Amino acid sequence: MAGRIEDYALIGDMQTAALVCRDGTVDWLCLPRFDSPAVFAGLLGTEQHGFWRLGPAHRENEQPPTATRRHYRGDSLVLESEWDTPRGTVRVVDFMPPRDGAPQLIRIVEGVTGRVPMTSALRMRFAYGQVVPWVHKVGDRTVAVAGPDSVWLDTEVDTYGKDLTTYSEFTVAPGDRVAFTISWEPSHKPQPSLPDPEGSLSATEDFWRAWVAQCTYTGPYREAVVRSLITLKALTYGPTGGIVAAPTTSLPEDIGGVRNWDYRFTWLRDAAITLSSLLRTGYREEAQAWREWLLRAVAGDPENLQIMYGIAGERELGENELHWLPGYEGSTPVRIGNGAAHQLQLDVYGEVTEALHLGHMTGLARNDYASLLQLKLIRYLEKHWNEPDEGIWEVRGPRRHFVHSKVMAWVAVDRTVKLIESGEVDGPVERLKALRDEIHYDVCEKGYDRQRNTFTQSYGSRELDASLLLIPQMGFLPPDDKRVIGTIEAIQRELSTEDGFVLRYPTSSADTSGDDNLDGLPGDEGAFLACSFWLADDLAMIGRVEEARRLFEKLLALRNDLGLLAEEWDPRRQRQVGNFPQAFSHVPLIDTALRLTAAGAFSA
Repeated sequence: MAGRIEDYALIGDMQTAALVCRDGTVDWLCLPRFDSPAVFAGLLGTEQHGFWRLGPAHRENEQPPTATRRHYRGDSLVLESEWDTPRGTVRVVDFMPPRDGAPQLIRIVEGVTGRVPMTSALRMRFAYGQVVPWVHKVGDRTVAVAGPDSVWLDTEVDTYGKDLTTYSEFTVAPGDRVAFTISWEPSHKPQPSLPDPEGSLSATEDFWRAWVAQCTYTGPYREAVVRSLITLKALTYGPTGGIVAAPTTSLPEDIGGVRNWDYRFTWLRDAAITLSSLLRTGYREEAQAWREWLLRAVAGDPENLQIMYGIAGERELGENELHWLPGYEGSTPVRIGNGAAHQLQLDVYGEVTEALHLGHMTGLARNDYASLLQLKLIRYLEKHWNEPDEGIWEVRGPRRHFVHSKVMAWVAVDRTVKLIESGEVDGPVERLKALRDEIHYDVCEKGYDRQRNTFTQSYGSRELDASLLLIPQMGFLPPDDKRVIGTIEAIQRELSTEDGFVLRYPTSSADTSGDDNLDGLPGDEGAFLACSFWLADDLAMIGRVEEARRLFEKLLALRNDLGLLAEEWDPRRQRQVGNFPQAFSHVPLIDTALRLTAAGAFSA
């Protein structure tokens, strides 16, 4: 059975990623890309759907022991797990070297004290656990082949097959080092080169050491910021610069429910805010790569801008259900692809324009097409900003006039006015200034509830929405505006959980019941972690700095022992839920840390 979501560690090579549980089991790995079919899909099913367990030997009818402790080696993505057993202590080092050829997952067993019996159980299942491969020996190597895929296992210890699983049993003493490597290769190509586990380990540590050295943040929350930056780097698809929202699909927002989505794609919104955090912490190369990815993905067709694309810019992300997988803790359906790709979400134009604006302001190399794209996006918004849309949260109910979407349309126009005024491009600045004023007036008239002194989720509604917390952060209104303060306080009252975290929006109201929720989906969800960070930001902006610091540090305490966050926090079950790890949680963590550091708001 899969572990709790927070029981997992992330390792990756900037093209795909694996999740390693506390008991030494790899329960999720897609090869060769983030969005490829999983080779290990036990996370969303059972051991029959693929896993790789490496740890101290245990009886067949017992649960495998969990690691006594684990950590990343310094500021890297090299995972160390240690078990203290009656026979001694053993360490397993897991990592995926930045790719130079075939993708590899390398596991090195180190004897620390005593003599510890160990077991490796490797069950490869292709196509998300549906296909049993042909496993056979080629010389000293073991290979699993099915259709277009082949996975090669290399190790110095003996292996044998049993119950369609490849086993190794061995004992390690102090100083012993036993390595296991799996490498993926298209099945029609020659076998991959023999691995060099020790050399790869050294090179991987060197890579992360050099990358982290570029970080310009030196404040009191450096550990949390650096771990979040490493996570964002791990979610970046190196060949193209596209950034996945998360490396997983269908980890539920509501355990046992249907709110299970595939996040292995590049949302323009998520990637744009990720670019913002990277730029403000010194990572210009990644920001430049994302801008180039954006220009390729959108190409000459900004009128048909999608909210998300594949990691190489693919447009067709059709949603399907994998009926043979029982889902994480019974949460079905398991989905691949994402049907929200073709929704209308007008806020995306604002996020993309803000990212391009920030790149310009921080001195990214000039790109004339980026400025031309910005003008084309604005021409589209001029005609469509006043239409209803599905909004930032991708509701599957009817379209509405979401206030956040209108605010972000204003942001797009405002940043384009600034671009024209800078002299970088020519454009109809007076017409855009008038449009900016028109959108601002429209939002303040139709999206503001004067009786309650708060902005609302959509025009004519009484519901609140945590995305309203971005109003002061985007400069739509100043933080000391009474409407901003009223909105912050209303969200604290009406959207906060008992422990002070923030829901995105009410999934139901007095006017809805049963399966007819406000977002068109049954069930509930947890507190959305990004929204809780936004609240901390806003509290700091309106002068409630100590309150902001306390909330921020409560949020930091929700991270797992390795500093990782999923999408949401379930206040009833007191556990992380949603896809993991989630870029949209780690980005605002960085942003809030920067804001609080600038305000001098941190504990001694």
